Amino acid sequence: MEPHCPKQRQYEALRAYYVDGRPSAEVARDFGYTESTFHVMCHNFRREEAPVFFVTPKKGPKTQPKKSAAHDLAVSLRKQNRSIYEISTELKEKGFALGATAVRELLREEGFSALPRRLDDEKPASVGPVIEAVADVRSFSLEPRRFTTSCGGLFLFIPDMVRLGLDEMARSAGLPGSKMIPPAWAMRAELALKLWSIERKSHVMSLLADEGLGLFAGLNVMPKKSYLSEYSSRIDHAKTMKFLSSWHTQAAGGPVFQGESFNLDFHSAPFYGEDSVIERHYVSMRSRRQPSILVFLAQDAATQAFCYSNADLRKGEEGEEVFHFIDFWKRTHGKLPAHLVFDSKLTTYDGLARIDAMGIPFITLRRRSSSILEEIRQLPASAWRVAELDVPTRKYKTPRYFEQAVTLSGARFRQLFIIDLGHEEPTVLLTNEPRTTAKSLITRYAQRMLIENSLSDAVRFFHMNALSSAVGLKVDFDMALLVVASGLYRLLARKMRGYADAHARQVFRDLVDMPATVTISETGVEVDFHRRTHLPIVLASGLLDKPVSVPWWDGKSLRLTTRSGS
Repeated sequence: MEPHCPKQRQYEALRAYYVDGRPSAEVARDFGYTESTFHVMCHNFRREEAPVFFVTPKKGPKTQPKKSAAHDLAVSLRKQNRSIYEISTELKEKGFALGATAVRELLREEGFSALPRRLDDEKPASVGPVIEAVADVRSFSLEPRRFTTSCGGLFLFIPDMVRLGLDEMARSAGLPGSKMIPPAWAMRAELALKLWSIERKSHVMSLLADEGLGLFAGLNVMPKKSYLSEYSSRIDHAKTMKFLSSWHTQAAGGPVFQGESFNLDFHSAPFYGEDSVIERHYVSMRSRRQPSILVFLAQDAATQAFCYSNADLRKGEEGEEVFHFIDFWKRTHGKLPAHLVFDSKLTTYDGLARIDAMGIPFITLRRRSSSILEEIRQLPASAWRVAELDVPTRKYKTPRYFEQAVTLSGARFRQLFIIDLGHEEPTVLLTNEPRTTAKSLITRYAQRMLIENSLSDAVRFFHMNALSSAVGLKVDFDMALLVVASGLYRLLARKMRGYADAHARQVFRDLVDMPATVTISETGVEVDFHRRTHLPIVLASGLLDKPVSVPWWDGKSLRLTTRSGS
């Protein structure tokens, strides 16, 4: 009548239901089950071939063979004032697999208390971590020597860095620095993380002993993770914008930005910590809203290089960001952007009217409301026209479209309904270009996917979603570094045959990620690349055997060679 264990209680409840024929609700109440739990119990009982209710539980072992075998030796070692970790190590060397936790339990049972903390010189000699030197430009040396570096491909960027005058960027932007690490040296160290695709700043610790990384930045060694992660705390948004303006000034007239058309988009960099300041934004990769930092990015459509970024955004400010980019471009280049292509959520209809009033051509999407979808369904088949797209790699080359004029926020635009473009729902294009053919408009907007692909590449290679900071201004500077690194990769890719349109991760994998032997002599620095599969591409680029005077090496020249790889 009073079951003393769970198994007996189950047995008596099932017996009352199946043998005595009592109602299930009554049985469940009398034996302390909910009615649904009892139904599940009956369901499992009916499907169990040989239910077992009364068994004698097996008794566990009364002894611990491993502890017993090592007992005397462990006690003997503790009497010599050995720590539990030293005892565990010695026991393993003698064939007793006893961890530190087991040793602690054994000694506690014998009445031993914890040892007082010892000084380093009181501990027995053992192999420990190596203390690396502190980064200090005053300790930087170009004394003749020879060493091997795993970061040999980084030196491929130095000719463009010297030609573009990146040192002047740090000075004109007013970046912070110190006597040990001046502004330009700090910027090169931070930029090296982006160029070498180091996911988190703490991962740089594995490369501190690589002399090549320090030589690239012009320092004796690479700064440690604490400096690299906290450096951007001293950089506000105004300095970040000055940094980007300096980048445009230094790269003006070159192949980085052609300025014929721009792709604009937002990206949400997820944040996984706990910070009430971070707002929740939609993260497309996860198809949900979560704490994240909203980043605005602009990409040159011709070169596929990012040319503008801003992570200093709050909710409600998204619609104005396109005008901040317009002001930035006019301020740095003396003219308005020539052409803009963006998504429907980038700005409002009032924003589109303002852009049209400025005389800037644009192409964007319009949100598909229920009324617009109904209007598209009501169109007769004779109203649609066919456009043949001259895109050989595209699967859907003959979309159908219907064109009409619409008035939004007092401005008149062209509106195109497009079907058979590879999407389930119709595409609705808006533009203020009156003379551009529908075929050209559809083709140009289809090319907007370049920024989607570039964002995907930046997430995987430049690690946009693995930012080590929770403060928006830190992410802001990180995005500015991404703009510079993206431009340097585009410049390098254009020199390599067959890589002009390749993503940064492919350029890194094939051409940049290669070791080299560095020889520092009285005449200069020679970087000799080791043999690699794609080394002939580098040989044909014209970068080798052309000495470049490097300002942060006291004017010594850099010479890229491949003697061992030829």
